[in-house]
Amino acid sequence: FRRISPACSKPKYRGSLHCLKVIAKEEGFGGLYKGCSALLCRDCSSSAIYFLTYSALCDWLTPAGKNKPGFLVVLLSGGFAGVLAWGLATPMDVIKSRMQTDESDQHKYKGLVHCARESVRKEGTKVLFKGLGLNCIRAFPVNMVVFVTYEAVLRFTDHYTNKK
Repeated sequence: FRRISPACSKPKYRGSLHCLKVIAKEEGFGGLYKGCSALLCRDCSSSAIYFLTYSALCDWLTPAGKNKPGFLVVLLSGGFAGVLAWGLATPMDVIKSRMQTDESDQHKYKGLVHCARESVRKEGTKVLFKGLGLNCIRAFPVNMVVFVTYEAVLRFTDHYTNKK
């Protein structure tokens, strides 16, 4: 929400509600959903890979005879699942961000495909992977914690719901 208006160095928005009001006034209700198609594509595909990878790695790394993955298995599976998901998500995240920051008075992009095509035409395919390194560095530890927490909550609820 700190977009700087070109006329001066003063932020365009004074906060979340002001941003909402200004975008709705300048771009209409649809302006609040710019980049939504790219967000949907990013999240659907990366979520599928995320959970599939986590499950597959847990199954593969868990010793035979054990029905639940151990702590280290959860850490590694969660970290790698996050990295792989962001590897897949980063190109669409770049497109989403470009669509969202496209100024209403300029309208450089007509939609998701046009934004991707123009971005690649002007900057090459490497543009789709801007931020990939940082996304992956952040994703590994974050998703380790996410899945350790997930497994802990599952075990906690399992313990209390299966009491006889």
